[in-house]
Amino acid sequence: MPSARFTIGQKHKKDDEASSRARWNTPHPDSRSGVSYGTRMASSFALTSFMTVLIMALVVTVVWGGAFSEYTRANVEEIARLTSIKLADSYTAEGRWTTKLLDDMAKSGVISEDIGMQVVDTDGTVLYDDTWPAAAVAAAIQREEGTASSSTSAGSASRDTDASSHSPVSQAPSDQEGAVSQEIVTSDGRVVGTLRMWVLGSDALLTKADAAFRERTFNAMGLAALVAVIISVFIGLLVSRMLTNPIRRITGTAKQIRDGDLTARTGMRGDDEIDRLGETFDEMALSLEKDLKHERRLTSDVAHELRTPLMAMLATVEAMQDGVYPTDAEHLETVASETRRLARLVQQMLDLSRMESQTAPLNLKSVDICGLVRSIVSSQEQLFLQRDLNLRFNDETQGRSTVIEADPDMITQAVINIMSNAMRYTPEDGWVIVTVAGDRRNVMISVSDTGMGIAKEDLSRIFGRFWRADSSRARVAGGLGVGLAVTKQIIERHHGFISVDSELDRGTTFTINLPREQAPEQTTER
Repeated sequence: MPSARFTIGQKHKKDDEASSRARWNTPHPDSRSGVSYGTRMASSFALTSFMTVLIMALVVTVVWGGAFSEYTRANVEEIARLTSIKLADSYTAEGRWTTKLLDDMAKSGVISEDIGMQVVDTDGTVLYDDTWPAAAVAAAIQREEGTASSSTSAGSASRDTDASSHSPVSQAPSDQEGAVSQEIVTSDGRVVGTLRMWVLGSDALLTKADAAFRERTFNAMGLAALVAVIISVFIGLLVSRMLTNPIRRITGTAKQIRDGDLTARTGMRGDDEIDRLGETFDEMALSLEKDLKHERRLTSDVAHELRTPLMAMLATVEAMQDGVYPTDAEHLETVASETRRLARLVQQMLDLSRMESQTAPLNLKSVDICGLVRSIVSSQEQLFLQRDLNLRFNDETQGRSTVIEADPDMITQAVINIMSNAMRYTPEDGWVIVTVAGDRRNVMISVSDTGMGIAKEDLSRIFGRFWRADSSRARVAGGLGVGLAVTKQIIERHHGFISVDSELDRGTTFTINLPREQAPEQTTER
C-alpha cells in the first residue's frame, strides 16, 4: 500500500495524491498478551534467590569443604597421638611388640571401627595391619603364645621376625594424604615404632559420623535453598501486587480519559513515588479537563467576538443598500471602525502564533525603558480619560540608568497589552499607575490598577492561550484573552519574567522584569 509523503520545497504529483491512503481507528481495547509485570517480578525474585543460594553453595563447598577436611584430619591425628601414647606404655610394660597387644589395642574403644591402624617397627617391618585377614592375625597370636614359655626374649624376637616376614600384603594407603603417621615414643624418649591410621573406605579421612554430618549439612542447605526460593516467589508476588495495583489504577484511569471520561481520577494519595505519580496524574487530568473546557469556551468566545463586528458591518451595509441609512462619512466610519476591530482580533491571534513559533523577528536596540514607558503612558492618556479612568506615570529609578538591549516595538506591545487589560477591568474613577524602577540586575515595569482583581486559583492560568476571567465579566469587557499570552512570549524572548500580585476587589499589579545584561542567545539573534 503506498504511504502518504510530504516534502518541504517539492511539488506533489497528482498521481501520488490520488493513490495515497490514510487510516485512523477509534480507541479500541488493548488485547495484547504477554507475561505480566507481577510474574516477571516474582520470577526475578526467585532467580535472584536461586543464584544467591547457588553462589553460597559453591562458596561453602570450596571454603567449608576444605575447612571440614582439615577438621576431620585433625581428629584422626588426635586419635593417632592418643593411641601412640597407649602403645608406648604397653610396649614399656611388655618389653616387646606382640601381635595380641596390637590386636587388643585395635579393638579397644579408643579407636573407631571405621579407622584402620598399622604399626611398623623401627626396621620398617609391618607388625600389625587392620587390612590383614583375621585368620592370619589369629595364627600369629597363637604362634606367639605357644612359643613364649620355651624361648628366650631373643629367640622370641627372632621367631616374631620370622612370622612377620610371612605377613600378608598390606592394603593400607601409601600416600601421605590418605593416612596419618605418628611416632611411638616411650617415656624415656626412645622411638620404638611408627603408627599409621586411616579411615576405611575413604581417601579423605572421613569417618562414617563425619560423612553423615556432611551429608546432613548439604541436605539442610538444599532444603534451605528450596525454602528461600519459595519465600522469594511469595514475596515477589506480594511486592509486585503492591506495585502493580496502583499502576493498574493509573492505567485504567488513563483509558477512561482516553475514552472521553474527563472526570476520571485515580484518587491516590501518599508519600511514595507511585502515590506521587498518581497525584501528578490527577493534577494533569484536572488541567486537561480545564484546558478542554477552555477550548470549548474559546469556540464560543471567538464566534461571539468575530460575529459582533461582522454583524454590525453587515447591518450597516444592508441599511445603506436599502436606503435606510445614507451612504455618508458617518456610516462609512462605522463600517471602518468595525473592520479595524475585526482586524485587531485577527492580528492578536496572528501575533500569538508568531510569538509561540518565534517567527517574529527580534530587533534589539539600546532602549531607555523609562523614556519609552513614559511616551507609552502619554499616548494612552486620552484613551483612559475617555473611560473616566485616572492614569499616572511614576519614575522610581532614583537616577539609575534604564538603558538596556531590547526590541522597542515588542516592549511597547507588551506594556500596552497589560495597560489595556487594566483599563478593561478597572471601574470608572479607578486608577492605573505605571511605574519604572530598577536594581543591579533588572529593570522593572509595573502596571497597578484598582480593578476587580484576579482569584488566587486563576493566577497560574492567566498567561495561557485564550484564557479569560469569569466569562460573564470577560465578555462584557471584550477581547479573546490572548494579550497576556503574547506579553508572556515577548518577555520570555527578552529572557525576562513577569510577576503578578492581586487581591480580589482591590486591584492587580503586573511587574515586567527585564535583565540588564545580554544573554548569549540574544546576541546571536540580534
